[in-house]
Amino acid sequence: MKAYQLWNIGELRQVEIDKPSLQPGWVLVQVKAAGICSSDIPRIFETGTYHFPTIPGHEFSGVVVETADPNQQELVGKRVGVFPLIPCRTCSACREKHYEMCEHYDYLGSRRDGGFAEYAAVPVWNLIPLPDSVSYRSAAMLEPFSVALHAVRQGKIGQGDTVAVIGSGMIGFAAAQWAKKMGAKEVCVIGQSAGKKKIADQIPGISYLVKNGNEELPCFDCVIEAVGSERAVETALAIANPGGHIVLMGNPKSDIRLPKALYWRILRKQLHVTGTWNSSYEKDAPCDWSRAMEALSSGELEAEGLISHCYQAEQLTDGLELMRTHREPYCKVMIEWKQEEKEVSKPREKRKD
Repeated sequence: MKAYQLWNIGELRQVEIDKPSLQPGWVLVQVKAAGICSSDIPRIFETGTYHFPTIPGHEFSGVVVETADPNQQELVGKRVGVFPLIPCRTCSACREKHYEMCEHYDYLGSRRDGGFAEYAAVPVWNLIPLPDSVSYRSAAMLEPFSVALHAVRQGKIGQGDTVAVIGSGMIGFAAAQWAKKMGAKEVCVIGQSAGKKKIADQIPGISYLVKNGNEELPCFDCVIEAVGSERAVETALAIANPGGHIVLMGNPKSDIRLPKALYWRILRKQLHVTGTWNSSYEKDAPCDWSRAMEALSSGELEAEGLISHCYQAEQLTDGLELMRTHREPYCKVMIEWKQEEKEVSKPREKRKD
């Protein structure tokens, strides 16, 4: 199969390798669409994955083409999204089914091979069946939509609240949509690029503000920080109303130091500062992922309109460079694999030694 393997920091190779082998309880997914997450950029160009070589990519969807277990043959041919976190199931968080806080998790696309390939091995437990109304592109955005929902829920948004989202990436616009659905009367996305306003304009009830310097901004009941920079955290603390909620969602790019004046603001305004991580998931039970799927299926969320660039898989490096250099405004950058549908495969028989 064709795949992109990261062999070292900044060394992403397009290779031909064998398809993944399957262990019991796993299936082979033919990847149809994969999103490039903003976290993929430092992972590929700055920090690396947890071992080399690794196939990156944790936002993807596709169709099941092979199963390891004969009694799961009915899964073959099913269109699926993929929850990328593989929990240990033994730590205290897992025992409470808070898998997003698992202490010893595995992860598709960073700790093991992911979706920047024609095929990916995925546990059956991590598969989300797709209704016909949800495209592969939209399904590849289930992960960021679920992460955004998880963050917004931490903000305790009430009916009629005002909400600001700092960060104009795909997850920022996703969070803004969820905030509006939770009853916020005013939702504003704050970004640095004036070019992103056209994205906000297509989402009902969402406004957009450009902040490039020391512009004075209004205050809000809830502020969701979706950048991960010191400046963004300072802005969040500065524009929160007394008694307001601040949700820190952005992955930090470097150390974040808190000036004394802003620390005083937390104390004197009695601000509620909350962290958020990943998303809740439980197979066949209500969770962030089931709610995101429901919203995509019903058309409640603007999904494909957030895709600013879509490349064929052979052009993955073009998408990565676009995001790394910021040579033009972007929101969600997607790749698609245009393979022929694979013939249905029978389960692999166990070897008889």
